[in-house]
Amino acid sequence: MQDKQNFCPNKVSSYFRAEWLSLTFVTLSGVFYNVGLLATPWFEGRLAQCLTDILGGYQTADAMAMLVLAYLVITLVVQGARFIKRFYVRRFANNINRRMKGILYANLVRESRTSLEKEGAGELMTKAISDVDDCVEGMRKFTTEVFDTGVVMVSYTVMLLIYDWHLALLSLLFTSISYFCAAKMKKPVQRAGAAYKKAASALSSATLDRVENAVTYRIYGCEEARAERYEGALKNYEKAAVRSNVWQSALPPLYLAASGAGVLFILWFGAKNVLGTGWRAWDIGAFTTFLSCFTKLTVKSSKVAKLFNSVQKAEVSWKRIKPLMKLPEALDDLRIPQSADVTLDNLSFTYGDAPIFSGLSLTAHPGDIIGVTGPVACGKSTFGRVFLCEMPYGGSVRFGGKELSSFSPREISGMVGYLGHDPELSLDTIQNNVLFGSRQDVLPQLNAVVLTDEVLAMENGADTVVGSSGARLSGGQAQRLALARTLAHPRPLMILDDPFSALDRKTEDAVFANLQAYAKDKVIFLISHRLYHFPQMQQVIFMEDGKTTVGTHDELMASVPTYRWLYESQTGGEGRA
Repeated sequence: MQDKQNFCPNKVSSYFRAEWLSLTFVTLSGVFYNVGLLATPWFEGRLAQCLTDILGGYQTADAMAMLVLAYLVITLVVQGARFIKRFYVRRFANNINRRMKGILYANLVRESRTSLEKEGAGELMTKAISDVDDCVEGMRKFTTEVFDTGVVMVSYTVMLLIYDWHLALLSLLFTSISYFCAAKMKKPVQRAGAAYKKAASALSSATLDRVENAVTYRIYGCEEARAERYEGALKNYEKAAVRSNVWQSALPPLYLAASGAGVLFILWFGAKNVLGTGWRAWDIGAFTTFLSCFTKLTVKSSKVAKLFNSVQKAEVSWKRIKPLMKLPEALDDLRIPQSADVTLDNLSFTYGDAPIFSGLSLTAHPGDIIGVTGPVACGKSTFGRVFLCEMPYGGSVRFGGKELSSFSPREISGMVGYLGHDPELSLDTIQNNVLFGSRQDVLPQLNAVVLTDEVLAMENGADTVVGSSGARLSGGQAQRLALARTLAHPRPLMILDDPFSALDRKTEDAVFANLQAYAKDKVIFLISHRLYHFPQMQQVIFMEDGKTTVGTHDELMASVPTYRWLYESQTGGEGRA
């Protein structure tokens, strides 16, 4: 994505360096625009003096007209420079936003499922959208205010010192006081901002929960209870937002009031200068220029508050996303290895201090379908996720004689195909959900899962959008679509977690027959609580009370009473050993 030697995603300065061309145009146009603003108070002073001279009979209307014409021309040129500056500032911000979100996304897709689940969807959404936007806004404000406030304030200050340095120092004293007050308010502003971000993440999570589980809440009649919980999250968010806004809103008036107090000194001592009893001898034009210059300086000073607020928000957001702002590891080409034996040797898995299963040993050959079953919550799904190497396991899992944990995550992606218990579908078309960018015909995959007729009957066929998480599909359709996607991206080792739970028996029979043909050069671990087809599998793993038993269907029927009972309760004794 970027040159590792020149770009450090976890350093803010790198983003400024990366956009040096845009910043060059911003600098040139910004300096020209803000220095050009000095013409405004000068012209205002000259126009006031010219009007006085006209009223006194010393000037004509032609002189006023020439001043106005020159003022208009200068204003047009200066505003043209302002347009150029704003264009490149926006371009700078857009490029930074795209760059940050690209880096963040690239690192998120490389995170393990466990870490993502631990973080939470609401927190990730806040980081990927709100936090990045706040960081970019802080950088944009900083870039803008360096010129719109910094350069012009220096220019106005120099101009004030030239006209009367005594009065300039006296009136600017109040501006310094406002900056001192702002520095003292830094920590409370940051604390309020951090609390607001935390509350926003909690509200995002609560909102997602309501959307995803709305039907469930309605079925069980707990809408009011869940609504109260949501209202609690909403109230916390509102309170945090109010506190944050109060601190942020307090700064601009503070700046304006403190800085504006200097006007009183200008009116008093400036009048003395005009009367010839002050520090300098002024005419009406000089007085008007000085007052106008200070007023504009005060307005610009008040904008420092907005910069301060944006920078504080950006600092809070940057601390939240910084751990994810790193150069993503370069992805090697996805290579699909040749089929090989899969050997489990005394495999075990422990979550915390609780053993999930242990003592699992077997060897599977290409073409084998291994059934995995057992009572509810016996560790079947956990067994399937072991092959993803997201968490350490005990014992050994070898593919082709090499330990699975010694492979890189990218190598495992090319080796292991995984279908989770819950279908994970994108808000996209049926075709795109199956192919995921691969260039092949989608119909063979739909045929394999007995979904072709149903898809073709839809208004847009394979181009039908499935909705969020497959909301527009039935449970069986969503499950088969996810299975079709898994089959469309074949791997030598396939883990299928309960792919038939939402299917009727006839459809299950057809899909399993296709799966048998598909598995001729692959090792498939089929996790299921439905045992109709277990007699056709080469081996069966039965899990119960943390222990595992391996054998053929007939062997388990003879030696494991619970397995026998489960099978006969589903089949009525069909296919008994």
